[in-house]
Amino acid sequence: MLNKLLVAVSIILNLVLTIHILYNNNSTTWNPTWTNRAAAEAEAAASVPCSGHGRAYVDGLGVLDSHKPPCECNNCYTGQDCSVLLKDCPVDADSGDPLFLEPFWMRKAEESAVVESGWHRMSYRYYKLGAFVSVELEMIIRELHSIMGNAVTDNRFIVFGTGATQLIAASVHALSQTNSSYPSRLVTSVPYYNMYKQQAEFFNSADLMFEGDASAWKQCDNITQVIEIVTSPNNPDGKLKCAVLDGPNVKTIHDCAYYWPYFSPIIQPVDEDLSLFSLSKTTGHAGSRFGWALVKDEAVYKKMNTYISLSTMGVSRDTQLHALQLLKVVIGDRGDEIFHFGYRTMKKRWEKLNKIMSMSTRFSLETIKPEYCNYFKKVRDFTPSYAWVKCERLEDTNCYEIFKAAKITGRGGEAFGSGRRFVRLSLIRSQDDFDQLIAMLKKFVSKEAVVVVESI
Repeated sequence: MLNKLLVAVSIILNLVLTIHILYNNNSTTWNPTWTNRAAAEAEAAASVPCSGHGRAYVDGLGVLDSHKPPCECNNCYTGQDCSVLLKDCPVDADSGDPLFLEPFWMRKAEESAVVESGWHRMSYRYYKLGAFVSVELEMIIRELHSIMGNAVTDNRFIVFGTGATQLIAASVHALSQTNSSYPSRLVTSVPYYNMYKQQAEFFNSADLMFEGDASAWKQCDNITQVIEIVTSPNNPDGKLKCAVLDGPNVKTIHDCAYYWPYFSPIIQPVDEDLSLFSLSKTTGHAGSRFGWALVKDEAVYKKMNTYISLSTMGVSRDTQLHALQLLKVVIGDRGDEIFHFGYRTMKKRWEKLNKIMSMSTRFSLETIKPEYCNYFKKVRDFTPSYAWVKCERLEDTNCYEIFKAAKITGRGGEAFGSGRRFVRLSLIRSQDDFDQLIAMLKKFVSKEAVVVVESI
């Protein structure tokens, strides 16, 4: 009798233990252990309201002394909780920080969060492959372009870089002639992104010389060793661009950082030998410093990889993990939510800007004809990241200074090779920044009518 009882008890205990193991292995109520502190710190910082005009971060000033993360206020706001708006504060319309997407990611707090162990990817390389790149991240980038229809990735190598900035340098290095009697000439269309010129002049390589406007070389009979950078959509004016030069001695880099539905209709996939993209203008995470190049030629791919390897030993593994999680969120619904959110935001901003500028005879905006967008399946306007403004009055010879005097800090046209009659105004910063820009522009443009009346 006793033996039967012991057997029964043993069976019951085994069943209980089995159920317990199975339940714990499959339970959705799994309780974390070592992630509690990190999660609590992240949520504590994110919960600081800052009056809606700033943010608190886990690495904010004072946290090493166990202080609560302080508010870091948006431009023109101050006070411990960012509740004080400074009067007559200059508007920052210079920076290209894509903070217009911040509200989307705040809504996606749970899906986009990343927690990693203290021993995450301590090696220089990914162990099994001995490489500097995450295979999963490369796969998700290919899937993203397939969904968006904005770039061909078949038969392309992918190079990761510390933002598009490093990839520009790596591309130029890979395409430059080495050990040549004459340096390669770097050209691009005016107006051009000023980083191209700045990099070429800063590195001061014997193998490369910045030569400015590509159009100036179009009639040249003897084009040799030319590298043309095609920025499409263009920074600063938002236009879709094509290469100006061609021929056996011309090599082309296509900077497509802004070719996303927030800013431009997706007309056709980019199908070029070398094209560049960045996380900054894809998800808005400029601070993560991550970009990628799609490269057709294996020799160019290897040269770019060598440049990245020797300069930074690849891209931070933590950055690649962060980018992977963000892009998983993006493609989760085939980009529908983030790209509709971003496009609606930019569309509303352009509508407000156009309404104000239409009342001005002193300033004009670059206009671009609407195009059919293959992603949204409709004809739509361009909604560029920046407003490319021209000062029309003959006496307004320095547009940057004209706007600066009105407490609007943009970026002068000279930086883009276009002369002083132009200024670039950023439209992709935070909602506070945009609201301040609109308020100051209204005030500025309204003075035109007063000046006209007084001059009569």
